[in-house]
Amino acid sequence: MKIHPTALIDSSAEIAEDVEIGPYVCIDGHAVIGSGCVIQAHAILAGKVRLGKNNFLGYGAVVGAEPQDHAFNPEINSEVIIGDNNRIREYCTIHRGTMEGSATVVGNDNFFMAGTHLAHNTKVGNNVIIANNVLLAGHVEVQDRVFIGGGSAFHQYVRIGQVAIAQGNSAITKDIPPFTIAARNSIVGLNVVGLRRAGFSSDERKEIKEAFKLLYKSGLNTTQALERSGQQEWNKEGHIFFDFVASAKKRGICDIRDTYVASDDEG
Repeated sequence: MKIHPTALIDSSAEIAEDVEIGPYVCIDGHAVIGSGCVIQAHAILAGKVRLGKNNFLGYGAVVGAEPQDHAFNPEINSEVIIGDNNRIREYCTIHRGTMEGSATVVGNDNFFMAGTHLAHNTKVGNNVIIANNVLLAGHVEVQDRVFIGGGSAFHQYVRIGQVAIAQGNSAITKDIPPFTIAARNSIVGLNVVGLRRAGFSSDERKEIKEAFKLLYKSGLNTTQALERSGQQEWNKEGHIFFDFVASAKKRGICDIRDTYVASDDEG
């Protein structure tokens, strides 16, 4: 274990033997830190935090601080749970859950660039990339292989479906369906490049394109498109797409931008 002599560590912390902890790090609470983790100078772990293996916390990152919720009671037992192989860069903030027994949860192999904020009870899947200064409000859900451009802000309870992209400097108040590209609270197309990079076959991409056309280009509203989708046979990707849409809450999903023109490359 390599711990700088200026680091302040609570006696209840459980730290693997090969963890590196830099100058002026403060671990204030019951933290569990897995093998291979590196915590750079001035980072803070507060309250109940669980880090898996091989995580990197950059300079000044704050993980486990109290949620920014006026109703929060400091006596509440909540936590932050982080998986393996995550890179959490400088000055990121990840707040713990706001309800008793709840958690903010981060999966594996994610990259959070400098200044990312994850509010209480957010859930981030695997292989997600979040660029600088992105703000996720409470209870936001980010599914696997999502990319979020820098400077974007997301309203509480918004969901971002798998393999979706949100353009930088976007303010998002509705759900972004899987496999799509969103910009400034609207859908602008399919994430064709991302689907290929994620290994989706031509048949799978074709099915996603058909689902997208039914929802957004058929002239039907969302309820009608869902009814029509129930009359068709779909493979896995179609079910993923329409199950996500059907489970949207009262805020609904992002509408398509009127200027959207389908690309010959889609599918």
